[in-house]
Amino acid sequence: MEKRRVVITGMGAVTPIGNTAEDSWAAARAGKCGIGPITRYDTSSQKAKLAGEVKDFDPEALLGKRECKRMDRFTQLALVAADQAMADSGLDREQEDLNRCGIIFSSGIGGFETLGEAYERGSTRGFDAVSPFFIPMIIANMAAGQIAIRYGFKAMCSCVVTACASSNNALGDAFHYIRDGYAEVMLCGGAEAAITPLAMGGFTSMKALCESHDPKRASIPFDAERSGFVMGEGAGALLLETLEHARARGAKIYAEVIGYGANCDAHHITAPAPGGAGGAACMALALADAGIRPEDVDYINAHGTSTPMNDSCETQAIRTTFGAHADKLMVSSTKSMTGHLLGAAGAVEAVFTAKALEEGFVPPTIGYQVPDPACDLDIVPNQGRKADLKIALSNSLGFGGHNAAIVLKKWEG
Repeated sequence: MEKRRVVITGMGAVTPIGNTAEDSWAAARAGKCGIGPITRYDTSSQKAKLAGEVKDFDPEALLGKRECKRMDRFTQLALVAADQAMADSGLDREQEDLNRCGIIFSSGIGGFETLGEAYERGSTRGFDAVSPFFIPMIIANMAAGQIAIRYGFKAMCSCVVTACASSNNALGDAFHYIRDGYAEVMLCGGAEAAITPLAMGGFTSMKALCESHDPKRASIPFDAERSGFVMGEGAGALLLETLEHARARGAKIYAEVIGYGANCDAHHITAPAPGGAGGAACMALALADAGIRPEDVDYINAHGTSTPMNDSCETQAIRTTFGAHADKLMVSSTKSMTGHLLGAAGAVEAVFTAKALEEGFVPPTIGYQVPDPACDLDIVPNQGRKADLKIALSNSLGFGGHNAAIVLKKWEG
């Protein structure tokens, strides 16, 4: 069967640097840092003091107070981002066959805030006293389920859970699902809300988090002084549809999705494979799926977490896949501004990548001061730049060895 072309027609985002996709992108263009002291709880007894928190978030304006009480924060973030994407797309559900419209919306962890609060309540009052909404609030697939309920989408409704690769897998799986003829429309993305004492303590104990008190020297991907990632929170949502369907309804098109790769290191529960072998193979799969050559890619939105191993291994992976062309690539990490949104990272970074292609502008890697010979790429340090972009790739690499890469192409009509 002929593979159908797939385009992005709607986008939404709630991030530490903006509460809409447009505001988040404008901040990313400007190199705005969304990292600061944690305000959601008292950090005095913990080592990690900084995070990328969403600011001035008011889910009750969309969902109402009663519904918000029945949803974990990650689901609230997901619904707000999804609502933005739906509104942005202009999709008229009354004109759609909702049996051909589906959801793939991810979370790496799920309702961690609710889990911590329920455990405290159960410890003092007995575990049979926890909320009857406890289970629906914590399970990772509930954002996908709530979005499907809200919009009546009745095709495939799924939640990919692959740690930090989750929402890039969601985007790629949705792309293939449409391309191969199973649906006309898919709303995909991811959400995460893990800035909690328990989650932060867990990541701290495994030496994954940065413990700096200086927001400007905390999330510093590819810098020689990087010491761990900074936790972020938020959500990203993208509406995908066939090109034929988008044209028929006169939709605005942001970018075309042309390739997707997914694989596993099968190496270690947290560490990447030596030399970034899995990531390199994953990018090669994405290029092959897109039917393009390595030298066709202009920009990579890197996974770029600011951990010592990730950034050096990702650099090696890029050099393996792209060879001599790696020296011509622009490779930036927007996590320098947002922190690491875990299961939401890939979706938010896909929004940024689509906007980079649309506007011909590469967002910077901010906070960069000390070069690392092990990270010797053009990381677009500190200042974004105008560029003639045609094709871009976005990487996501997750604990457990999960790798995902998505390839987007500039839409030129």
